[in-house]
Amino acid sequence: MPVVKDVEARGMQHCETTALGVLLRHEGLDVSEPMLFGLGSGLSFLYWDSKSMDFPFLGGRVKPFELTRNLAATLGLDLSVQETASPRKAWQNVAAPLDAGRPVALQLDSYHLEYFSTKVHFGGHVVAMYGYDEQDAYLVDTDQQGGAVTTSRASLARARAERGPMTARHRSFTVTVPRGMRPPQERIVPAITSCADAFLRPPIANLGHRGIEKTATQVPKWLRRSGNPREDLPRAAALMERAGTGGALFRNLYRDFLAECAELIGGSHLRTGHRLYTEAATLWTQVAALIAAAGESGDAENLARAGSLLQELSRIEHEAMQALSLL
Repeated sequence: MPVVKDVEARGMQHCETTALGVLLRHEGLDVSEPMLFGLGSGLSFLYWDSKSMDFPFLGGRVKPFELTRNLAATLGLDLSVQETASPRKAWQNVAAPLDAGRPVALQLDSYHLEYFSTKVHFGGHVVAMYGYDEQDAYLVDTDQQGGAVTTSRASLARARAERGPMTARHRSFTVTVPRGMRPPQERIVPAITSCADAFLRPPIANLGHRGIEKTATQVPKWLRRSGNPREDLPRAAALMERAGTGGALFRNLYRDFLAECAELIGGSHLRTGHRLYTEAATLWTQVAALIAAAGESGDAENLARAGSLLQELSRIEHEAMQALSLL
C-alpha cells in the first residue's frame, strides 16, 4: 500500500493551488496560497456563452493548468507532465512517482469523484494524490471538499478518462524544486506585470477588462437568456463565490497576494493595485448576491444593478492593472 511519507495533506481554497501546495511543500517550498496564485499569474476574466450552452459561464482565472505552467516558468521549477490516451499507461504514470515516494497531481473531471456532493461536470479540476491501495486512491482536494479524501480507483479512472470542455488526456504532473533556486519574492514583479499585460490587452472582447465590460451589457438580459432562472442564476452566483474561487471570483486571492507583496517589496503602484483589488473583491461579492436574488425573485432590477456594478468593476480592474503594469 504505497503512501508517500511526510505529505501535509492540507486543503486550501482553490483546487490547482491546493495541489501545487502539496507538491511544493513535499519539496521543501512552503508559500501561501495567494502567493502561489499570484506567482502563477492566475488572475484573469472570461465571459463564455454559445448556442450549445444552457447558460453563460463567468471565469475569473486563466485556463486550467496554465497557472501551473506559469508558476513553473516563473520560479524555474522542473515540471514533468505526462499525458496519454491509454488508461493503463495513465495509471503507470501516477503509480511510478508514488511508488518512488513522491506525490503527483492529476487533472480530471470532478463529476466522478465519490466525495463530491455536488455532481457537476468540470474537466479542469486538479487534485494531489499521495497514495493508493487495491481499492482506493488517497487524494488532497480543497478544504471545501474535505482536504484529505479518498475515492475508489474505479471512480478515479472514470474522472481521468472523461472527455469534454477543459478536460486533458489523463494528465498527471510532478514538480521538482532545483537546488539553489532564487527566493520566490524575487519573481514577484515579472509575475504581476505578465498578468497585468494579459488583462489589459486581451486578444478578444470577452477576456480581461473588456470581458467584464461585455458582461455588464449581458447580465441584465439573463432572466430572458435562461430557461430556468430560479436554478441558473443562483448557480452562477454560487460558482462565483464558492466553487473553489476563494470568493469574489478569485479577487480575494489576488487581493491577498498583493497585500503580501506590498509587505515584502512595497511601492506605490503595488499599494494602488492592492487598494483597488480590495474594492473590486467587495463589488464582485455584491454582483453575485444580486444575480442570486434576481433568480430567486424574478426581479430584473437586481440584474440592472449588477450590470452597473460590472461597468464600475471594468474601470476599477483596468485602473488597477495599469498601476501594476508599471512595477
